[in-house]
Amino acid sequence: MSGSGGDGRAVVIGGGLAGVTAALELADAGLRVTLLEGRPRLGGLAFSFKRGDLTVDNGQHVYLRCCTAYRWFLDRVGGAGLAPLQSRLDVPVLDVAHPAGPRLGRLRRSALPVPLHLAASLARYPHLSLAERASVGRAALALRRLDPADPALDGVDFATWLGRYGQSPRTIEALWDLVGIATLNATARQSSLGLAAMVFKTGLLSENGAADIGWARVPLGELHDTLAREALDSAGVRTRLRTRVTAVTRGDDGSWRVDTDGESLDAATVVLAVPQREAHGLLPPGALADPDKLLDIGTAPILNVHVVYDRKVLRQPFFAALGTPVQWVFDRTDSSGLTDGGQYLALSQSAAQDDIDEPVSVLRAKYLPELERLLPAARGAKVRDFFVTRERTATFAPSPGVGRLRPGARTDTPGLFLAGAWTATGWPATMEGAVRSGLGAAHAALAALGRPREHPLQEAV
Repeated sequence: MSGSGGDGRAVVIGGGLAGVTAALELADAGLRVTLLEGRPRLGGLAFSFKRGDLTVDNGQHVYLRCCTAYRWFLDRVGGAGLAPLQSRLDVPVLDVAHPAGPRLGRLRRSALPVPLHLAASLARYPHLSLAERASVGRAALALRRLDPADPALDGVDFATWLGRYGQSPRTIEALWDLVGIATLNATARQSSLGLAAMVFKTGLLSENGAADIGWARVPLGELHDTLAREALDSAGVRTRLRTRVTAVTRGDDGSWRVDTDGESLDAATVVLAVPQREAHGLLPPGALADPDKLLDIGTAPILNVHVVYDRKVLRQPFFAALGTPVQWVFDRTDSSGLTDGGQYLALSQSAAQDDIDEPVSVLRAKYLPELERLLPAARGAKVRDFFVTRERTATFAPSPGVGRLRPGARTDTPGLFLAGAWTATGWPATMEGAVRSGLGAAHAALAALGRPREHPLQEAV
């Protein structure tokens, strides 16, 4: 292939949220797009599978009202109504280690402007002392003054910065890590200040409702695979599943060839929307000045513990926990298709380095007693099923210094672009970051083709 005829062809490698987003945006701009995915489904690491009569998500995924790119994605595939947001932030937090017995607190927002919207909730938050609650306000005001894009912040760990502003170990555990581990997949000690500042400034200190939580009321596969595939088909994207890419090469005429197990594809534009190590293996020589930086981007695991009881043991849709190894617990009964009066709970365990390789028997012995501590109704309930799902490389590690390793969408080779939550989106490894990366790669590609297109988000990505 050569000449202007190739300008309209694009190949997107990878069918996660980043790749699907890039393919949709390129196709909406009039390009002829082929999407290649090695798995038998779309959705990347946010997917569903069958276990007997249950439809199970591999892990619990949530998003926030401030996640404007993921919300755009849901709208684009027709799934916004299937993953609604809370009308107002409300997080039950149960501490089972309090000397006086289990104590329930809540993190709620009011209708007041930022930062007063959280003031009443923090003033009544029972898991911190009066002095600790006052110190949170001082740290929050200092956090608002930080610029997450400042490269100097990337080299500092969040815990060190919190210590400078008087945050006690208990305050970090009961507030900062409660939120940070779930969003960054790392403790404050393991997290870049730049990424942590981005999370807390955007989610808690930007707009009144920015941290309102949304989650899928249907299996993730319905959103990220079924509806995504329908949207791709409607946009004219040719989607090839179970297709492994073996090589990406550039011809003398500037065109690209993508080799798979079964065919070779020619294109003017290629988007690599795969994990960083896979991208490193497919990059042609000269695409990045230092491609080995991709190998220095660490990964962090997430463990999900799934428990099916014979009766209802939890009345809330979800809660967070303190004083226990359990982090967040979600009721997935309705979305899984369980209809016989039992209840299916999913425990989302981020930064799970200590548990990720433990046998199921060990995890069962660890987590079932903890659920009984947290949920008295579970003490007399029968466990019908217990299983775990493990993502050993669930996210990139948000370690201090990771910012200098994350590449942008453009490579040094014309026509080749990168997408994935691990690229330089400014966000941690979230569904939001993945979608933003796909939009960024698509718009960089369209600009290079001389076919600029209005960005679907109001703010710059």
